[in-house]
Amino acid sequence: MASIRKFKNKNGTTSWEYRIKVRDPFTEKFKEKSKRGFKTKKEAQLAAAEEEKRIAEGLEIAPIKLRDFLIVWLEEYKKGTIRKNTYEIHSRNIHNHIIPYFKNLQLNSLKPIMYQQFLNSLTEKGYSKRTVEIIHGTMYSVYDKARILNKIEKNPCEGVTIKGKTKTDNLKYIDSKDIPLFLTEAYKYGYIHWIFFKVLIETGLRKGEAAALQWTDVDLKERKITVNKTFDFSFKKEEEMFGDPKTYNSSRTITISQSLANDLLFHKKYQNQNKIALNSAYHHDLNLVLCRNDGNYMPKSTLFNSFSRILKRCNLPQIPIHSLRHTHAVLQLEAGADMKYIQTRLGHGSMQITADVYSHISDKIEEERIDKFEEYTKGILN
Repeated sequence: MASIRKFKNKNGTTSWEYRIKVRDPFTEKFKEKSKRGFKTKKEAQLAAAEEEKRIAEGLEIAPIKLRDFLIVWLEEYKKGTIRKNTYEIHSRNIHNHIIPYFKNLQLNSLKPIMYQQFLNSLTEKGYSKRTVEIIHGTMYSVYDKARILNKIEKNPCEGVTIKGKTKTDNLKYIDSKDIPLFLTEAYKYGYIHWIFFKVLIETGLRKGEAAALQWTDVDLKERKITVNKTFDFSFKKEEEMFGDPKTYNSSRTITISQSLANDLLFHKKYQNQNKIALNSAYHHDLNLVLCRNDGNYMPKSTLFNSFSRILKRCNLPQIPIHSLRHTHAVLQLEAGADMKYIQTRLGHGSMQITADVYSHISDKIEEERIDKFEEYTKGILN
């Protein structure tokens, strides 16, 4: 029960104050919560009743720092309940961006304007709009959980504006005219590297998805590849080698060309020869499609180094392996595929993501097509 008292202010006026005793659920000790400045006793009583209601509903009494709640949210509510790579994204967002910016801020002290300034600061540092959206996703989820737990009343992360542009100008890929040279040099460098990179270019798979492919995921007769897992290159135990796809939409089945199906059929026969030659030394249990000659997985460093060296041999700019995924998307656009088809094929969560990344490429191709049309019809329509 709250106690109400009247007292005199320094300027001679009177006001009212309420005091409420609250027992800390962890320490079992009583703490006193008070507020003054009410003009009438009735105002103080109403405010005290409202506060007692909040306490009864479990709203946060003892102050908690944002940084502490971030760790609780990550370890108690996310770890073990989401995909490993999603957990790692949240962890990076928290430790690399959110905690360094807000430092010792109390959880319930964050205001919408403060949060908007945080997002704006990320844009000013040069992060792409998509990166800021991902960081915002972490922070929004944290405060939504705090709201559900009655630690705050409203989520201050609602209704924000995320500025900036998608970094489409820096989109890196191998130009279609350079792909034959790249694959020729890749074959010279090593057959197993050639088949790995050719699959990436022809399917648009992420490197982890390609590395995790097993022959049970490939139907050469129907020319289908099923993506249902990803390879964790940083695994510590064998049971951690395969993980869930990046997102729900990443699980998909795609159609491959007859040309690639023929390449994979040859590759399967090539592997069978290795299995016979190596016998028990071959990693039969993994059943990997894209692997070393002994059936073991391809280390990340091996892929990165070989890719870099092949590009150098071709006198092409150094780009990450992920750019082969972009290369596939650009080839699809050049072949006339629409954004919806590309979204489904790449396993993007929404068509907006696909459009944000590739729309300027699509516009460029459209301009080239209309230029060719104009050149072709110059003597016909004029």
